[in-house]
Amino acid sequence: MSNDRHLNTQKEKPQLIQRLLQVIEQEIIPLTDTGVRKGNKVFGAAILRKSDFSTVIAATNNETANPLWHGEMHAIKLLYEMVESKRPHPSECIFLATHEPCTLCLSAITWGGYDNFYYLFSHEDSRDSFQIGHDLKILKQLFKLDPGEYNRGNEYWKSESIRNMIIACESDTRDEFLYRIEELKKTYAELSAIYQQNKGNRNIIFP
Repeated sequence: MSNDRHLNTQKEKPQLIQRLLQVIEQEIIPLTDTGVRKGNKVFGAAILRKSDFSTVIAATNNETANPLWHGEMHAIKLLYEMVESKRPHPSECIFLATHEPCTLCLSAITWGGYDNFYYLFSHEDSRDSFQIGHDLKILKQLFKLDPGEYNRGNEYWKSESIRNMIIACESDTRDEFLYRIEELKKTYAELSAIYQQNKGNRNIIFP
């Protein structure tokens, strides 16, 4: 059986959306709440098993310890601190990012061997709603790419916006999921306000 059956079967997409939102709500946000109070950004990530959508690792930004520990990078780091016998192969995993990965994390997902990732908030959301525009600026300055112009489906991985997946759902399911996203937006706005208030007290490279 193909490792990516959950990623390509339309019938199972609502189940996957339900689980991705649940992981953000119940596992990533509590970590991020603690993290932003220590001066870290709001970005989080998780690695799930394709077979049953169970969580392998949930993580949040930890750049106060190391500027490379973005949410996605930190998740991969924690994964490789697991006992090898309990660590699934990347081909067996779903990669979840709360925010569309930056160039550093796109590269880490690629080199890490993941064939997919899902994200909730876009690069534009990071810039406009969270006042963190480095992702788009780096794409433009280093790679001369305008917003949305990197290849979201390639020979290494396929990425999907959770919001776009929801729009494709039937109306009753779509409305429920969209309501949950609105609630998540409120929660992340509160977390972002905490981060913005505290960031002036840190010695950081990219505030």
